[in-house]
This record gives sequence, C-alpha cells and structure tokens, in this order.
Amino acid sequence: MRPMQSLFKDIKGLVGAYENCPKFLSGKQMRELVVLENAWFSVDNGLIKGFGTMDSCPELENVNVVDCSGRYVIPSWCDSHTHLVYANDRAGEFLDRLRGLSYAEIAAKGGGILNSAKALRNMSEDELYTRSLDRLNETIALGVGAIEIKSGYGLSLEGEEKILRVIARLKETSPIPIKATFLGCHAIPVGFESSSEYTDHVVNEMLPKFVAEGLVDYVDAFCETGYFSVDDTAKLIDAASALGVKSKIHVNQFTKLGGIELCVNKNVLSVDHLEVVDDKDVEALKLGLKNDIPTFPVALPICSHFLGIPYTPSRSLIDAGLPLVIATDHNPGTAPSGDMLEAIRLGSVKMGLEPVESIAAGTINGAAAMELEGYVGSLTPGKRANFLITGQISGLEVIPYRLNDSVVDKVYVNGEQWLG
Repeated sequence: MRPMQSLFKDIKGLVGAYENCPKFLSGKQMRELVVLENAWFSVDNGLIKGFGTMDSCPELENVNVVDCSGRYVIPSWCDSHTHLVYANDRAGEFLDRLRGLSYAEIAAKGGGILNSAKALRNMSEDELYTRSLDRLNETIALGVGAIEIKSGYGLSLEGEEKILRVIARLKETSPIPIKATFLGCHAIPVGFESSSEYTDHVVNEMLPKFVAEGLVDYVDAFCETGYFSVDDTAKLIDAASALGVKSKIHVNQFTKLGGIELCVNKNVLSVDHLEVVDDKDVEALKLGLKNDIPTFPVALPICSHFLGIPYTPSRSLIDAGLPLVIATDHNPGTAPSGDMLEAIRLGSVKMGLEPVESIAAGTINGAAAMELEGYVGSLTPGKRANFLITGQISGLEVIPYRLNDSVVDKVYVNGEQWLG
C-alpha cells in the first residue's frame, strides 16, 4: 500500500510557497511571487502539509520521497476561461481563414458559434460527455489543476441544458475543481429578430430554470458588436445577481462598447479578452480595486495568436496595478488548445511579462478569478496538492525561452502523480 504522505526535497525553486497566501496579486506584487530556493515540501492525504528550506527538512518515516534536484515545483495552472464542452472541431473554418475569410465573414455564412451549435444539437449527451472528458483529462495531463467551463454552444434551452448537464457530470467525475458558467448570450440563433429578444428569452426562460437545477456557478455574455449590447449584458448581469449568481463577461475583443465600465460598476468577477483597451477602460478597472474582490482582467493570448489579432495589453495592465489573469479560451474555433503552458509562454513572448508574472497570472490570480483561492493556486498548507514538477532547468526564464519544449516533467493531482 502506498504511503499517504510524500516528501519532495532538494527543490531548486518552490514557486508560490505561502504560509498565508493573499487572495490575489496585483501590479508589482506579481513580480514578487514567492520562489523559495533549495526547498522541500510535504503532502499528506491529498493536501499540502508543509514546506521550508532544506536546512529544516524533516526526517520522516514511511513516506514516499521524491528527489527534485534541479527542478522547480509550481502550483497547477488555474484555467479560468474555457469552452471545453463542444461537439466537433472547426478545422474547416481554419482553412477558410487561411483563404482570406475573416471571423465575421465565417460567422455570416453560418460558421463559428452557429456551426458549433448545429453539431451539438445532433450529438447525444453521453457522446458529448465522453468527448469532453477526454479533453479534460488531456488538459489535466498538461498541468491544469482547476478549470472553468462555459456553455454557449447550445443556443436553445435544450442545448444549453445539455452542455450544463455535461459540465455537472464532469464535476462529479473529475479530480480537479470545476466551475460552470452559463454563457447564455453567446450568439443570436435563427428565429430571433434581435439580441434583445434573445436576451429576454435567456433571462426569463433559461436562467431561472438552470439556477434552480443547480447547474450554474456564473453567467456570461459576449458583449461585442454584432452580438450582444451593453444593455443586453446589463440585463443578464442584473437577472443573475437577483438569483445570487455572479458574472464573468466577454468584452472588448474586437471593439469597445463600454462593457468594462459596466462590469466594474456591477461588481462582475472578471472581464475576459480585452484585446482592445483604452485609458478609460484601465481607469475603470483600477476603480474596481477598491472592492474586496476586484473585477479581474483576463487575457487570452492563445486566441490572439491563433486569430492574428492584437494581444491584451497585459504589460500596461500590470503596470497600472491590476491583478492580471491568463487563461486559454480553449474552444473549437478561435483557440483550439487547452495548453496553459502555451498561454503562460505567450504572456512573456508576446505580452512582455516576466516569467513569474505570467505564472502568477495563471495560478494564484486564475484561482481567484474562479473564487477557488482557498483550494488551489498556491503551495499553501491546507490547499489541494495540485502541482507540476519541471525538468531540470536553470531558471524560470527557461519556460518561455524553450518555446516548443514541454519543460513539465510530472503533474500531481491531489498529491498523486497524474498518469491519465
């Protein structure tokens, strides 16, 4: 029988090691993410038990000892924005883009979100669950230790409920924490004349039912030109708030509509995308820091990389004192990857962040953007022992520098090595 306790010793750098971890890190604090050198830490019954420098390493009997010489131990990634539950990929649309069609042109001819909705309608819930579970296990193998999953490809009461039920089933079977987001206002389906009409349907028919069934942790809307207006978004946020549900909103991916200011004023948990941001938006986000939990700005660099659109001005957001989050946006159309390591690397290579800033954005701040800071995101006694061990590397700067190398050697979930 394997021992319940494990000791990891001779660690080159123990990242995010806090006795009392802050809820999140803002601005220059992100560059000060704790990295304890020449360290040990212990795991007992799936939880982090303790840590310290090697000169205080305990002599323990009947434990599993893991030599981490030359290696870094990092909290598992906390991916706070994904669309992981979908029927099929959209590789054909990728070919359309290579041939010159824009995101909007593909959507106009029935592609994009509408394409995913059609495929989902034709797939059974069991098949959707099986495919989604495979994707989830793949992301765990890549080092993800907590995840948010959105609906949004149903575009009908039946379709959205199917996705949310699948997410509920994943929660039951997955070893990592999952948050479910009802992305009711994602696109306007055939049969509705306007975004306002469909928003009313979402707010009056879908939302109360799904909340009553316990399927919803958060709500979301795609606040963007050609999709849902600021007024539509406000209606959804207010309806959810009346039911005790918080919001996480897509804003400023292609255009500025005033969505960021709206979300800060309504204490939305996060605003995601932010590829198009001006000084007024930054000032609005800074006002949100006065709240106990601010409105987190979430960058999705894999989407920017894949679509060839601007990246979130993450350097500027951090320099403004904000608690930046990095997530994957894993979806079949615009970010077909659940690899948080790739997103972390792009944070440095394309957005100018130092490695510790990118790591903070994808761990401690990612956890806070899902209200999971008490469970994951740092190597703090009492939290889940979800972490990854790198190969032997000279420093954390090697992670973005070695752009195509895994660098992750082992992944642990609840104190046990993840073997898939």
